[in-house]
Amino acid sequence: MSVLDELTQVLAQRKTQDPEASYVASLHAKGLNKILEKVGEEATEVILAAKDAHDDASAKEQVVKETADLWFHTMVMLSELNLTPQHVLDELAKRLGVSGHDEKASR
Repeated sequence: MSVLDELTQVLAQRKTQDPEASYVASLHAKGLNKILEKVGEEATEVILAAKDAHDDASAKEQVVKETADLWFHTMVMLSELNLTPQHVLDELAKRLGVSGHDEKASR
């Protein structure tokens, strides 16, 4: 089982738990807008961490940590929308071998 599969299961279990006892449940209890705020906040933190990380090992480590936070909160968003990472992976698989310019033009 992959980390994404395990995390998907954990998020599904915590989605309906007591919001006082679970951070994930508290996000779900606050609704989609709060979850989206967190995704936006984490995306900004990734950008700020990556901005000057080119040749700095410590800064690169921070980029990895911030990206993990972004992926986590994005997975909470997917869970709120009853989607899974597999939906995203399937879409990425469809795009393999397709020019980015062509893919964007097809939308």
